[in-house]
Amino acid sequence: MTVILDVAEGVGTLRLDRPPMNALDVATQDRLRELAEEATRRDDVRAVVIYGGERVFAAGADIKEMQNMDHTAMVLRSRGLQDAFTAVARIPKPVVAAITGYALGGGCELALCADYRIAADNAKLGQPEILLGLIPGAGGTQRLPRLVGPSKAKDLIFTGRMVKADEALAIGLVDRVVPAAEVYEQAHTWAARLAQGPAVALRAAKEAVDVGLETDIDTGLAVERNWFAGLFATEDRERGMRSFVEEGPGKAKFL
Repeated sequence: MTVILDVAEGVGTLRLDRPPMNALDVATQDRLRELAEEATRRDDVRAVVIYGGERVFAAGADIKEMQNMDHTAMVLRSRGLQDAFTAVARIPKPVVAAITGYALGGGCELALCADYRIAADNAKLGQPEILLGLIPGAGGTQRLPRLVGPSKAKDLIFTGRMVKADEALAIGLVDRVVPAAEVYEQAHTWAARLAQGPAVALRAAKEAVDVGLETDIDTGLAVERNWFAGLFATEDRERGMRSFVEEGPGKAKFL
């Protein structure tokens, strides 16, 4: 299998496993979509880590495979490519990318699908498709500017240059930089903490933010309002408020 889903203590790790560089060929894309949808369905998965291993996150698409595709073949395939990444982005649970080594092209686009990104101090990220006479095709032209702003995104997309971890942190492409040996541990810790939280409220928070970013503020506020009121019907809300009143803030147990 080119992608593996391991689940332990509420955290599902989506592990890319296609040595040596985790090139994202068609089979890997399809397997990624299948497992993202499985992680969405499974009640024992309450948070997700996306990980490529100790040496590399993902160096991008399989160029040798794409070289053999003509226009008609890519018209038929491009939706499947985007659907695989969208399935990750739409996991209704907290998702963190643990980035080691290269995260280029499709690898960078996969990291963009996470809610939070922790990178190794030796990581390199970028969208080098322009150097092939192409543009990003798995969400890079859309998710990258929403994350770092249009001018920084255009710089990366137009030039195809790679950025090191420190610059990626400075422009907001990643959220934390840690020693390479600690990337997965810190990502898992982030996910495990949230896996102990109120699952429905976390889902509501993620949807409200994501939908709000795609629409006008009045529509976004309506989504927030509906979720906020709806959460008053959940056991987690009752448990959280009761714990606050009886024990003080931050002590509620939601599992």
